[in-house]
Amino acid sequence: MTATGTRVLVVEDSALMRKALKTMLIDAGGFEVFLARNGQDALDQIPRVKPDVITLDINMPEMDGLTCLAEIMRRHPVPVVMVSSLTERGALVTLEALELGAVDYVEKPGGTVSMNIAEVTRDLVDKVRAAAKVKIGGLRSRIRHANEVSYARATSSPSARPTGRHPTVSSHQEVDLVVVGASTGGPGILSDVLSRLPRDTHAAVVVAQHMPRSFTGALAKRINEGCPLPVQEVVLATALLPGQVYIARGDADMVISRRPDGLIVRPMPANAVHRWHPSVDRLMESALAAIEPKRMVGVLLTGMGDDGAEQMTLLRSRGGRTIAESEESAVVWGMPGQLVAKGGATVVLHVDKIAGALSSWL
Repeated sequence: MTATGTRVLVVEDSALMRKALKTMLIDAGGFEVFLARNGQDALDQIPRVKPDVITLDINMPEMDGLTCLAEIMRRHPVPVVMVSSLTERGALVTLEALELGAVDYVEKPGGTVSMNIAEVTRDLVDKVRAAAKVKIGGLRSRIRHANEVSYARATSSPSARPTGRHPTVSSHQEVDLVVVGASTGGPGILSDVLSRLPRDTHAAVVVAQHMPRSFTGALAKRINEGCPLPVQEVVLATALLPGQVYIARGDADMVISRRPDGLIVRPMPANAVHRWHPSVDRLMESALAAIEPKRMVGVLLTGMGDDGAEQMTLLRSRGGRTIAESEESAVVWGMPGQLVAKGGATVVLHVDKIAGALSSWL
């Protein structure tokens, strides 16, 4: 960052959108903004501009966003925030971008050329500021990890994927439920961690990933393609069964409750008490009311803020176990960092050790 503020390169083929995004950032204060009309123009400018953050459109002529992103990560690793339309196609491509190394995304509320783009000003500004704090060393580690995961997926079946070394942590307690929380940088990490779980996992896995409704269905489908366990988005009250993965629906919360015939998981309207949704804290609170803490594991992955830290700390204090992703591998060490700060982490692990720990406990 320079004395004039965070240097942001806005890459967008629409002149109207370039102007709007620049205005949103300049008006927020603390940004020096540069403009590129497509992916090739961006690659030509990066060595000269030396941006701290890049906002990158997906649909562009000459060189599209995904191709440009791959080249940025190969040539000049810089934190990238994708700008995507709220469509099923947009969701799938954005998820691919997150797996390639983008740290976050902002949705265009009105399509490719969004006349109401100003609605997402706060989201854009918050995410660009957060991206500017991502350490390049951690970003390079994340890119290497993503490449290794992509290679592993291409060369092996889900059941044959290695889980990595298991930490030396006692595994004498039987586990019925794993609660996973993630935000910024989470989708790619989730795909990796869940794809490495053993096929004979006897615990149910519930996931709260901060994400809009239009994205979580696509996320569940994408994870399901490479996961040895069945993966589904929770859109109505659903029996909570062992050996299955449940993804919370976006723009809502997900809770667990006990009925005479067993446990269920169901979506609930977002609770204003919680800032982020689907709320990890609300999911964890409901799990603590329905299941013995000693039969649960909480996992807090990369993300801004502190969602999940309070309730997972309570889980550990009541006899459960927790994993916090390490600062070394987290895109943003907010949520897991807060769990560590509160003394709520049983272990703190690099992302490539998390699946191994879970496998040893499950």
